[in-house]
Amino acid sequence: MTRRPPRLARVLSCALAAGTLLTIAACSSGDGDRDGSRVSGVTASQVAGKRQTPSPSPTATLSEDGARAALITEADIEEDWTQVKQTEAEDWHDTLLIGTVDVSDFLTAKTDAADCQRLLDSLFGDDLLGRPSGVSALRGFTQGDSRLLYQVASYDRTDPQDSLKWMATLPEKCAQFTATQKGEQRTVQVVETSLPNVGDAREGLRVTVQGTTGGTQATLTLDVAAVRVGEDAITVTAGGLDGGEQDSVDQAVKLGTQRLKDVLAGKTPSSNPSEFD
Repeated sequence: MTRRPPRLARVLSCALAAGTLLTIAACSSGDGDRDGSRVSGVTASQVAGKRQTPSPSPTATLSEDGARAALITEADIEEDWTQVKQTEAEDWHDTLLIGTVDVSDFLTAKTDAADCQRLLDSLFGDDLLGRPSGVSALRGFTQGDSRLLYQVASYDRTDPQDSLKWMATLPEKCAQFTATQKGEQRTVQVVETSLPNVGDAREGLRVTVQGTTGGTQATLTLDVAAVRVGEDAITVTAGGLDGGEQDSVDQAVKLGTQRLKDVLAGKTPSSNPSEFD
């Protein structure tokens, strides 16, 4: 990947963070906690498969240690990303994602409004594919005013493929809609993005939210990806007020999928990401 010059800001702006985040460590990129795992349960509403690959999936059960080992590192996504502390990554919730979807935008299919609401809630709560039925682990990175959240989870008692199929419908159902929070309207757009041909199934989206934060007009852009490997899956969300991060998402998906496959095969993930470029 071509490295790009570092942005002027190497850490999150305190003023910006106060307007766009509910909770975040005080403008510190941190050293990074390498051993965190969790299951997310928060949603925004509480505050307000396709392209199958022919290769068979691994059948090993993902353990907590395996989920942590499958997480990507700074070397996997290159550029100028810096890993943050575990507690900071767990508390990332963009307030521009909070809002109640305006049902009047969906004159012919009101059920679509529920799918769009689910999208906002799941992005806010970091559970795009639903709550994992097995183990999960996450890792966060910052680069200027952008953030990248990477998660590995097991869905051994649910079906991540159903969630991938749901994601595939969103560019049509939720192409553009309005969400309202405390009288302020936000315009949300959803488009499909392409991902590297990895895993058993995959879906990519770009979600753009235009609204007001701290009295100032702002646009939040998130590139979102999910890849299924058997009954396990990885999800990546990256972007911010500076725009999307599709290149970094593609790199994370490509190398992260290989890390997960290695773990499920009983191997130690390579410390040399270029091996799979």
